[in-house]
Amino acid sequence: MNKSLMLFLSWFALMGRWFLSVGQNIRALLGPASGWNGLKRWLLQIASLVVGISSIGFLVVVLGLVPIKASSGHWPITAWILSFTMSRSVSTHAMGIQVPAMDDSGMVLKGATLYETGCFPCHGNPTIQRPRIAMQMTPHPPYLPPVIHEWKPGELFYIVKHGVKFTGMPAWPARQRDDEVWAIVAFLQKFPELNEQEYKQMVSGENEQSGEVVPIQALSGRQLLPRSISDTCIRCHGPEGQGRQAGVAPKLAGQKPAYLEAALDSYTRGKRHSGVMEPIAAALSRDEIRDLSRYFSELEATPIISNSSESEPAIQRGATIALHGLPKARIPICAECHGPSDNAQNKAYPTLAGQYAEYIALQLKLFADDRRGGSEFGPLMHPVASLLSTEQIRDVALYYQSLTVPPIRER
Repeated sequence: MNKSLMLFLSWFALMGRWFLSVGQNIRALLGPASGWNGLKRWLLQIASLVVGISSIGFLVVVLGLVPIKASSGHWPITAWILSFTMSRSVSTHAMGIQVPAMDDSGMVLKGATLYETGCFPCHGNPTIQRPRIAMQMTPHPPYLPPVIHEWKPGELFYIVKHGVKFTGMPAWPARQRDDEVWAIVAFLQKFPELNEQEYKQMVSGENEQSGEVVPIQALSGRQLLPRSISDTCIRCHGPEGQGRQAGVAPKLAGQKPAYLEAALDSYTRGKRHSGVMEPIAAALSRDEIRDLSRYFSELEATPIISNSSESEPAIQRGATIALHGLPKARIPICAECHGPSDNAQNKAYPTLAGQYAEYIALQLKLFADDRRGGSEFGPLMHPVASLLSTEQIRDVALYYQSLTVPPIRER
């Protein structure tokens, strides 16, 4: 039995004895032989005791005697009470949370990149298990693989989404994005099984080259951005802007520069929601946003090759919706805004040809639930996406994934 638990049990026993004594006094005072004066004297004594203890506590606070320095740590009894309170609160509030299927490889990969970007600085990874700065926090953020098994998936979701008071752990920056939170939970389920090399491969995947990520400026031949920022972009979107498999992150290569600028600006202002992209975009200057947008727009997008013949009927159905709409269902023609079309496209609208189907489907679902946000044109998509069924969303997404990226004609 640890010392903190022993202290708590001793305190609990002492308080139990005190309450037993109080109960006996109350019974004696309320008995036939007791009068109102006796009860008043007893209540007065209790009130005086409460006031005295409160005054002492207030005096200790006013005199600044309570240590608040992180370097001092917590008293064992304080640490135990906070830990116990947290576990009970999480357990209670996580009841009823519906846990989705989390065995999808794309979901796990997405969670890995989100973890490395947002969680690693405090909770570490197989290479750096105890980040130096985080170890000076009170309490210390734990290295997660040894303790993940102590929490159920729904409880992990609650912790990641809402954060924990008195620990320094913030809530997820975009609480509209449950899909990002669940992706982290899916990754955490796999985290204890990973060694250092497996972790690096999961985080960087096909972008990992001989253990070293090449910064954007080295590829472009000119200094565009600080390495720390460019490496962050590469981790998800790749040095050539091709994104990652299974729609973990979207393709940026060949996208309209005006659209990329508008998207980053929307993240910066909190108008478009993502727990990772919002803080990353907010750290960019206007020149960096412009340079990033220009860099990725000048890259050539490569088509996605699908060997599945089962998707052909779905692609045909998606083509019908995208090119002709569904007038009876009040679903407009997608191609009018997003191509393919002989008409010039609005430069603020994204090009969808050759984009990952999983990514397109996710964005449509977020639009339908009014959880995505975006630029000033974002609200146009809410009523459209809400009219599409889950199957229609999948069909349209597969159709656009099957296309090669056409030359961009803007208006």
